Amino acid sequence: MSIDLRSDTVTLPTQQMLEAMMNAPVGDDVFGEDPSINLLEKMAAELFGMEAALYCPSGTMSNQIAIRCHTIPGDEVICEQNAHVYIYEGGGIASNSGAQVRVIAGNHGRINLDQVKATINPDDVHKAHSSLVCLENTSNRGGGSCYDFEEILKIREFCSGHHLRLHLDGARLFNALVAKKETPVQYGEVFDSISVCLNKGLGCPIGSILLGTTEFTRKARRVRKVFGGGMRQAGFMAAAGIYALHHHIPRLSEDHLNAKRIADALAEKTFVRNIKPVETNIIIFEVAPPQTARGLTDELRKHDILAIPISTVQVRFVTHLGITEDMVEKTIGIIRQL
Repeated sequence: MSIDLRSDTVTLPTQQMLEAMMNAPVGDDVFGEDPSINLLEKMAAELFGMEAALYCPSGTMSNQIAIRCHTIPGDEVICEQNAHVYIYEGGGIASNSGAQVRVIAGNHGRINLDQVKATINPDDVHKAHSSLVCLENTSNRGGGSCYDFEEILKIREFCSGHHLRLHLDGARLFNALVAKKETPVQYGEVFDSISVCLNKGLGCPIGSILLGTTEFTRKARRVRKVFGGGMRQAGFMAAAGIYALHHHIPRLSEDHLNAKRIADALAEKTFVRNIKPVETNIIIFEVAPPQTARGLTDELRKHDILAIPISTVQVRFVTHLGITEDMVEKTIGIIRQL
């Protein structure tokens, strides 16, 4: 069996999750009649202390819906230069919302208040209207880095004083909450909208939750329909999310520990350099010449270890519930042999 460290999206439902899915009561969600989806949305909204939630097929869709709801064509969206909404969502901000993007060179995927202040446009007809700031926590390309919540509060205060909406791409937010010992309600009190993936660290086969006010969510439901995201008996999938929220959050700390153990083994190798700080379940590191990222991942594949080269010199490992302690031990052993 391969040790798949390419992404936490490769997880498979546990037997208990499958049983919950097969026993789920379902209905037509476009009519608002799927009891499992309704329950998941209610659970998520209450968990974050927000008014409402919307179940979406993917994190990309929930992010794009939020951006569409918060902007009008010609607006400008502010985010970090490696933000998922900017580099991994197919140009969706331009295509779906007719907005342009102003990127900031952050610190491991995180931006700060001073950078936001320096980036927004003045009220000038020659300039695009700055209307939305997007943060990502944890940051994928930042190596699973977590925001300092105090910095988020500073950005929130500034946004409130300058008519800026604040959206969180929280695809791996539960990883950050576990690592920083924070609560969902803290985030629900700060952001205008939050997108949380169920199909990454929480181990569901599909799905993302978009949270916000009742008014925002009503608008988001319409946009979801326009994007082709209206679902029928999707309660079978929503049941996986319900199970994950009940059972899969505390165990994320295991993934974080496994990532740190693998990173420690990598740090011993002379061909490895510049390992990003490992705060959660993502390891990003550079390889030194003559080694290349592709060459290393090809060598690892010979030992049934799968990883992703994210540039010519960078490799990414991601731990998840499909990675057992034995797999971690084997990975460390192979690394030490290289």
